[in-house]
Amino acid sequence: MVAKQGQNTVDPIRDPEQIRAMKEYLLHKSYRDYFLFAFGINSGLRISDIVGLRVMDVRNTEHLRIKEKKTGKIRKIRMTGALKQEIEKYTRQMADSDLLFPSRKGKDPIGRETAWKIVNGAARACGIQGAIGTHTMRKTFGYHFYQQTKDVAMLQQIFGHSAPSVTLRYIGINDEMVDRVLESFSL
Repeated sequence: MVAKQGQNTVDPIRDPEQIRAMKEYLLHKSYRDYFLFAFGINSGLRISDIVGLRVMDVRNTEHLRIKEKKTGKIRKIRMTGALKQEIEKYTRQMADSDLLFPSRKGKDPIGRETAWKIVNGAARACGIQGAIGTHTMRKTFGYHFYQQTKDVAMLQQIFGHSAPSVTLRYIGINDEMVDRVLESFSL
């Protein structure tokens, strides 16, 4: 099943090797496309909040300040060290007013459909199965954040979800995964 942009049925990329393969593939294809993926998986932002960013929004700052398109809320998000390094490399030769993700067809940023084609196409080229789309980047961030920290309350806050159960379901922690862990649990 391939989820089209706009549907909320995509999966996170759980395997770090698949993430590495996608980064490598995109880096050889287009630095802009690589940066889009790296930005998405290291920020946890929705694609609608990423594509319109300019260099001045991300350069020389510890926090991203974004008015979410979906909720209208102002969000202040601390950037990870990995994201700051990627931003520094990517924007080195760019002016503050430049778009981070310019379209090749004009002066506008890439659209959501183009972003979907970039992410989905890279996943397919790397042999990654499952429903992959732009929201995969946000879910991948969440999945790996949770795996590293086991702090669902913090992730719930980052994503602005109403309950921990919503966050766990969102990042793909399902009954089957819980069953596998409980199968070998013993006191």
